[in-house]
Amino acid sequence: MTSLRKAHLIIAGKLSLLVVGMFGFGYLMVPIYNILCDITGLNGKTSSIAAVAPASVDEDRLVTVEFVSVVNSSAAWTFKPMQRTMQVVPGQTYNATYEVVNLSGKTAVGQAVPSVAPSSAAKYFNKIECFCFTHQEFEAGGRKEMPLVFFVEENLPRSIDTVTLSYTYFDTGKQPAGDS
Repeated sequence: MTSLRKAHLIIAGKLSLLVVGMFGFGYLMVPIYNILCDITGLNGKTSSIAAVAPASVDEDRLVTVEFVSVVNSSAAWTFKPMQRTMQVVPGQTYNATYEVVNLSGKTAVGQAVPSVAPSSAAKYFNKIECFCFTHQEFEAGGRKEMPLVFFVEENLPRSIDTVTLSYTYFDTGKQPAGDS
């Protein structure tokens, strides 16, 4: 084997190791990224932990909460909020409902992933009860109305008068409980 060919093989090997190392590093950073987003509200992520009821109310203020739904393109679902907007008083608890229908011909397990916009409002938007906390199992053609209990903290910056809560619904690909 020529020395030039050896040199090319060595460089190709090192580049391959670099690619594998970069992938591994990115994979290992996901949990850290998720923790950082949960703590800071960056990227519009809301906490995956149920909040406690608010302590005080700002009755002199109204905030518009918009409800948006998206279905992952690979999932056979319909998913929609039962109301598109709601006027809320910061500090008061509210109920909203989303409807999900499994359009596939088989039992499936779904999951909703929330996001809040603007992202700076995420840490002020609290879910007391949310269908996004757990996987949801649906029979073929099954339909559910899923509750959301939430509040917007009274210390939401005054510059924010509209908060958009968006959920993306997807099929987890997991087997329903009891199926093997």
